[in-house]
Amino acid sequence: MSNEVLEVTVKGVMPTPTGCAIFLGNGEKTFVIYVDQGIGQAISMTINSVKRERPLTHDLMGSIFLGFGIEVKRVVISDVKESTFFARLQLGMKNELGKKLVEVDARPSDCIVLALQHKVPILASRGVLDEVEDMTEVLERILKQREDSEDE
Repeated sequence: MSNEVLEVTVKGVMPTPTGCAIFLGNGEKTFVIYVDQGIGQAISMTINSVKRERPLTHDLMGSIFLGFGIEVKRVVISDVKESTFFARLQLGMKNELGKKLVEVDARPSDCIVLALQHKVPILASRGVLDEVEDMTEVLERILKQREDSEDE
C-alpha cells in the first residue's frame, strides 16, 4: 500500500437533512465527508473567521495546545471503510528535553477544524483518494444552483 499523501482543501460546506456535507479535494478529485451539524457549523465559522462569544471544544483544545507548547503539524485523512473516514492528527512539541512528535487517531471532522484554525495542511492518503467517488461535478452543480438562485 502506498504511503503517498496529497494536500486537499475544503471546497464547500453544505447543509444536509441530517447534518453537513464537507467537500474536500484538489485538482484531481473532490470527495465528501458527512458530519453532524455542530461540526459543520464549526468548520464554516472557522473558514469565515466568525468570532465566537464563548470558546467551542476546538477552541479549548487549541488553548490547551498553546499552553503546553504543542503545535498542530498537519492532519491526514488516512483511510475510509464502508463510508467511515479515519484520520491522524500530528502534533509536535519542543522543549528543553528535546523534540517530540505524536500522531493521534481522531475523527476527520475534528481534524479539519483544527487544521483550519491552526492553518496547517489537510492531507488525504492516496488510498482514500483512489477509494472515494469523485464529487467534483456534484459540487459544481450545487454551487451553480446556489449562484442562480441568488441572482433571481
